[in-house]
Amino acid sequence: MRSYRALTFERRAGVAWLTLNRPEAMNALSDLLCAELDDAITRAGGDREVRVLVLTGTGKAFCAGADLKGVFEGGAVPAGEEDPLNAFLDKVAGVIDRLRNLPKPTIAALNGLTMAGGLELAMACDLIVAAQSARIGDAHANFGVFPGAGGAAVLPRRIGPTAAKYLLFTGDTLPASELVPLGLVNRVVPDASLDAEVDQLASRIASKSPLVLRRMKQAVDDGLAQSQSTALRLERLVLDAHRHSRDIREGLAAFVEKRKPEFKGY
Repeated sequence: MRSYRALTFERRAGVAWLTLNRPEAMNALSDLLCAELDDAITRAGGDREVRVLVLTGTGKAFCAGADLKGVFEGGAVPAGEEDPLNAFLDKVAGVIDRLRNLPKPTIAALNGLTMAGGLELAMACDLIVAAQSARIGDAHANFGVFPGAGGAAVLPRRIGPTAAKYLLFTGDTLPASELVPLGLVNRVVPDASLDAEVDQLASRIASKSPLVLRRMKQAVDDGLAQSQSTALRLERLVLDAHRHSRDIREGLAAFVEKRKPEFKGY
């Protein structure tokens, strides 16, 4: 069993819970946390028993973004050497891309402040459930930093260009409840109920066919980049392949026999 220093990994039945555990730094993404998060996502992705991944944080923040303090401690970069800032930001973007491309449903459980790289991390998940006290923003503009893992590219696709520009330009953080009507956050729940509510949601999703969930996620994500007519053709192609699966036969048999289906993922 691997052990981590900057996060915890817990498997609850078919759900992997990854908890960012740097509360003293508001769970900011450090070199170590990025490396461990990358490993944990890969681990969850390769575990056939894990059907859903939940990402959350400890303390007052989900994630306050990239931890740039350590990057600048070395001072100026000598001529001819790689800029450590570029290497670090590439690492942050890489782990966020790995989460975004995980072929399993993912849920961000926002326990507190979520901003900059933390917002980009949350948006890499399929669903977002937030605690009532959580505040969400981009904040890159406050420090003259340009987003590099979805702030400018993904946020407008989630909430529309006008709302995205407001968050990007102002650097404001908003209550999670204000982002529900915009479609960024699925649900806001009482702080004390966040774990239980997300656990219940994740368990419900994990009870479904992992094969159909994976194919649904891929069809939605791929279809968004296509015209509706092309997306419909893609959907039919996936259905043609899916109708030969064991899970669809099991699901239909369970429906007829009025019993709970036992999905295997193939």
